[in-house]
Amino acid sequence: MIIHNIGLENSILNQFILELRDSEIQKDAMRFRKNIERIGEILSYELSKTLDYETCTVQTPLGAKEVLVPKNELVLCAVLRAGLPLHQGLLNYFDSAENAFISAYRDHHNDDDDFDIVVKYLASPIVQDKTLILADPMLATGKTLENTFGAMKGHGVPKQVHIVSVIGSVEGIAYAKKVFPEHTHLWIAAVDEKLSNRGYIIPGLGDAGDLSFGIKL
Repeated sequence: MIIHNIGLENSILNQFILELRDSEIQKDAMRFRKNIERIGEILSYELSKTLDYETCTVQTPLGAKEVLVPKNELVLCAVLRAGLPLHQGLLNYFDSAENAFISAYRDHHNDDDDFDIVVKYLASPIVQDKTLILADPMLATGKTLENTFGAMKGHGVPKQVHIVSVIGSVEGIAYAKKVFPEHTHLWIAAVDEKLSNRGYIIPGLGDAGDLSFGIKL
């Protein structure tokens, strides 16, 4: 896996990460969603530099000009529900991409620390020989992404795989490296050192889905 930790660079990205983590600013759900969306846009821009390009000619009112533009067939896949604002940030830049949506949630047995990742819904185009971009804001244990990618295998084998996340854990990234193809790219805004006993990133930011859309039952 090729890891791009964009948060290590000096950029406005880190201001958005700071606001996402701030427990007071988090009370504004619209601002929380918007910051994830903006991070998705920044990571999209960085990711776009690694795509394949071709020359196109555009006709202006005064003449013709050659421009290099991406030629990859993209499929953006959001992990519901927390991935929706991140997906929107990607879609703002890759507006001609096809889109997939998959539900994945943690099923804690008897409310203890152990859990399974349950996938119940998938709507996706064919991904065969296309560039698949998986959008999940929190890369905690890596098991959600593993199950998501596994569920999509019935839709073909992508030519390239990119993972876009906001915050990840060292452990989760290490796990993803083991279960994803060798040349998978991970685009991430921040990496934290620890997981709690229940598999949440510390210090992280809390539950991105709840903070974006309200507490679930």
